[in-house]
Amino acid sequence: MTQIPGYEVAQVEAWAAANTDLVPPFVWVRLEGGHSNLTYLLNDANGAEAVIRRPPQGELLPKAHDMGREFKIISALDGRGVPVAKPHAYCEDPAVTGAHFYIMDKVGGRALYTADDVEEWIPVEHRPAVGLSFISTLAKLHSLDPVDIGLGDLGRLDGYVQRQLRTWYGSWTSSTGAADHDDPRVHEMHERFLAEAPEQGPARVVHGDFGLHNTMIDPEGSLVAVLDWEIATLGDPLADFAYSLNAWSTPASPAGADSQPPTTVEGMAEPEVLISEYQNHTGADLGRLDFYRAFNYFKTACILHGVYARYRRGQKSTEGIDMEHLLGRCIMAVDTAAEYAARM
Repeated sequence: MTQIPGYEVAQVEAWAAANTDLVPPFVWVRLEGGHSNLTYLLNDANGAEAVIRRPPQGELLPKAHDMGREFKIISALDGRGVPVAKPHAYCEDPAVTGAHFYIMDKVGGRALYTADDVEEWIPVEHRPAVGLSFISTLAKLHSLDPVDIGLGDLGRLDGYVQRQLRTWYGSWTSSTGAADHDDPRVHEMHERFLAEAPEQGPARVVHGDFGLHNTMIDPEGSLVAVLDWEIATLGDPLADFAYSLNAWSTPASPAGADSQPPTTVEGMAEPEVLISEYQNHTGADLGRLDFYRAFNYFKTACILHGVYARYRRGQKSTEGIDMEHLLGRCIMAVDTAAEYAARM
């Protein structure tokens, strides 16, 4: 019997035979991405394909890698205009393989991580469609009332920005010693953001990491599925939109020059197109967009600062890690947050 890390193959295949239309035995192929979750492509005896996901092995934080939460979200969104992998079944009995897991359809397309991915996969004439499909999908998600689709209990309905500020500012302050790095602008922006946060409108499902790396795009530039819903919650849709907009780098932006992200290649839509499309689809008031963009760069800086601190504490191996570059990315995020905060 094939040995698959994290999976009791015979028991999982028996469970799948009883709870899905898949026919064992399966051919198991490890899929990269999906954070540290153990994600495999399953090819069944009849040639059907599906994907199985379970959390990583070992001790986990209480709310980390919640497979039931992911399955609930894609089940609620399936057929509602937000393309997701069709859910098959969820196993909540850890006796089967030591953890909860679920099975969903395999979807086509490719996730886009780099400029090279786009150049290899999407002809230049189809690249403008990527941004339009990407942002219209996010707008559709933000147009759904979570109560109407059975996700009203996914998180708190109010105070999203304030909760995020508490979390990430706490991360910054707790990491300054180990990082041996602080910046007075972070503390100033934190106070200003708390004082000037816009009043939140109706809560919507926010993906939390909506970028081309978490979507599947076909060669015609259409988004065919949104993946990795594990940090999705209820919150302020404009904060979610601004996060995605910040990630949509151009060749002139610091991040674009730094890492050659997929949005920097010829033919990809400009950020202004995404802003216009989102507003057209949602009717949202974007008058405070600079606040939300500043807030998200602030959040990014805090995340990078915490990662840098963990490396310096020895909690993660620094082998192959350019520590100076990592700190530089953190400083760049603070710089950009301050630039947008100055426009608020």
